[in-house]
Amino acid sequence: MGRIESDAQERRALARAAHLERLQALQAQGRLVLAGPLPAVDSRDPGAAGFTGGLIVAEFPSREEAQAWAQADPYVQADVYRDVTVHPFVQALP
Repeated sequence: MGRIESDAQERRALARAAHLERLQALQAQGRLVLAGPLPAVDSRDPGAAGFTGGLIVAEFPSREEAQAWAQADPYVQADVYRDVTVHPFVQALP
């Protein structure tokens, strides 16, 4: 979904609950395929290294609707993400 600003760890912590709430809503609608952060180092808990971004794979009727949803994310609103990129995706497996 997005790349995290280098100084955004505190803003990320403050916006995290609202960010997760939106993802849980997608999951409840059956539209979330997978989601998770991208650690800056090879660890589930990167500590001070933090995260470089996140990945969300979800179903939307159109790319425009996916882009609008992504731009409304609390991490975007709190300037946690430097940028957000939306790509079409075709699930081949599983």
